[in-house]
Amino acid sequence: MKKKNVINLVKYYAEKNDAGFRTEAYEIARDFDNTGDYQLAEYIMSLLSNANTFVPQMSESSSPFFEKIEPVEDMLLLPDCITQDLLGVVNAVGRKMGINKFLFQGAPGTGKTEAVKQLARILNREIFMVDFSAIVDSKLGQTQKNLTEMFKEINSFINPEKVIVLFDEIDALALNRTSSNDLREMGRVTSTLLKCLDRMNENVVLVATTNLFNMFDKALSRRFDSIIDFNRYTEEDLMNIAEKMLNSYLDKMKLGGRDIRLFRKIMKLSKPMPYPGELKNLLKTAIAFSDVNDEMDYFRRIYYSVCGEKPENLKKLQEQGFTVREIEILTSKSKSSVSRELKAGVVK
Repeated sequence: MKKKNVINLVKYYAEKNDAGFRTEAYEIARDFDNTGDYQLAEYIMSLLSNANTFVPQMSESSSPFFEKIEPVEDMLLLPDCITQDLLGVVNAVGRKMGINKFLFQGAPGTGKTEAVKQLARILNREIFMVDFSAIVDSKLGQTQKNLTEMFKEINSFINPEKVIVLFDEIDALALNRTSSNDLREMGRVTSTLLKCLDRMNENVVLVATTNLFNMFDKALSRRFDSIIDFNRYTEEDLMNIAEKMLNSYLDKMKLGGRDIRLFRKIMKLSKPMPYPGELKNLLKTAIAFSDVNDEMDYFRRIYYSVCGEKPENLKKLQEQGFTVREIEILTSKSKSSVSRELKAGVVK
């Protein structure tokens, strides 16, 4: 342990700088560990660990700026290119090189927020989502003050290495303005945000999401260490994701009626294919509302959601590429009845 460690420790204590005090104490523990005094190093770490739980200087219930979000256990369905980028984020955070600010940009429903929850699970961190309603204020100058105060709280987290701060739809800071001083106020808010990001504790991981990346201030974009594009789904990516979602929901509902070929034919009628967020709602609703006495009823509901009409027009179903057997499932008519009506040119 060096003299500067003792000086810094006393300094941080006097300043009531919990984050600095703990960081310096960790450095001292590592120094003892490197010199072979393992027991003392472990003792210091145990005093600082707080039983390996995250306890911020302010509790999430006492701060108006944050809402605690639970991580997810479910598998996140993403294209391989995006998955590899997320693994890169995990690697970068783990190497502790000061790379801690990430921007996830893409259309609604592409999985940006869900990806943050998965990151929290993998990194064993807790998510505190910024409540913009507590930040943005119609009073001139108050938004900047709130923003500065919020970042003070971020920098005072006792266990910063256990935190992800989520700015979900960060563009709200600039776009949710209603006063006549909008443009000038937006500039002030952006300038304050830039300064706060520059001074942020590097042990805290910050992830921001946006649907409006093209409207971003370039100076703000440069503050992020990495920008991940969530718009990189191919149609086959979305089809594979839809299939995995379907099988997952059918397993949960213990439904045995499955015909993946029919399902894919129905989904191909959707132009364009919906992103995962919309897919999730579409499939869950179709299966949840389906007839409990008819294991194939969910196909008709999916068709209705995709096409906006019930599968009743036999000729149209045939033109859409469905076989007689598939039309039988979609219309609840017997195979012989479907064949007879199609041959007779009946359209119902």
